[in-house]
Amino acid sequence: MEKVVTFGEIMLRLAPPNFLRITQARSFDAIYAGAEANVAIALANLGIPADFVTRLPANDLGDACINYLRQFGVGTDKILRGGDRLGIYFVEIGAAQRPNKVIYDRANSSIATVTPGMFDWDKIFSDAVWFHWTGITPALSQGAAETCLEAVKAAKKKGITVSCDLNYRAKLWKWGKTAGEVMSELVKYVDILIGNEEDVEQVFGIKAPGVDVVKGEVKAEPYEFVGKEIMKKFPNVKLFGVSLRGSISASHNTWSGALFDGSKLYVGPTYDIIPIVDRVGGGDAFNAGLIYGLLKFKDDKQKALDFAVALSCLKHSIYGDSCLVRLDEVETLMKGITTGRIVR
Repeated sequence: MEKVVTFGEIMLRLAPPNFLRITQARSFDAIYAGAEANVAIALANLGIPADFVTRLPANDLGDACINYLRQFGVGTDKILRGGDRLGIYFVEIGAAQRPNKVIYDRANSSIATVTPGMFDWDKIFSDAVWFHWTGITPALSQGAAETCLEAVKAAKKKGITVSCDLNYRAKLWKWGKTAGEVMSELVKYVDILIGNEEDVEQVFGIKAPGVDVVKGEVKAEPYEFVGKEIMKKFPNVKLFGVSLRGSISASHNTWSGALFDGSKLYVGPTYDIIPIVDRVGGGDAFNAGLIYGLLKFKDDKQKALDFAVALSCLKHSIYGDSCLVRLDEVETLMKGITTGRIVR
């Protein structure tokens, strides 16, 4: 079967229950999460074999991460053990006009201290057809960035499709080089580049005309210009995908997406999501849906995009970062059945 490999960091996610603020919290809900791990979990739930590659400390927290991944059917046998700590992030779930808030505690985590040569990429990619990573991983450290470069080169050497979500995180790019410098070299090996409404502007300085993300004024058409500019800069990129979030409030968003193939802009349906249970991981679900759609629907790019938008829409109804959605649930939403009537 078609196996997907993802590479990045999985962390302990701590969130105050019941929309409490971090300053109010006396307890935290604990789960495990990370962009690339979220993609692997979503794909495994949809029936796509998926391996997650990372480095975890050889302690109980590392064991708990592996157990978490295994319960969803994600392959964990390529995970390295070592380093001193598991990264942690705190998320405060927003409501109404109060936005989500994230605090990272992931400096010197096991994956941040990797160096080239630690992973046997030839073995890791031996049965893979797709490799997915995000811009979060090279933001962690110089060693992580160099290991990403090693990975994408190995994947391209094997003829594996490479996808990347730019996933710009300003709080992480602290080790010396800018996101633009590092990602410009890495994206040379990418076939499918994905971002949200403002990632390309933040990383490469390419702004979608007529879009105001802060005001929630987001539309698909300007991203054809962005796609063209990306493909001028990186001729290797065959597809550019973007998730489109219109933020009305923390509890109410519109959600869509677009896909540009160099000649045509495909636009997905727009969903009105209210109330939002948890928006964290919505972009990762979009990535997983796009990978699934492009693998399963082959040349039907519109259907692949529609699937990605529907899957990621449903993610907003699920607490935690992981998109725990079945294939039939996505198919039901794609048919236009949006009422959420009880299933008996």
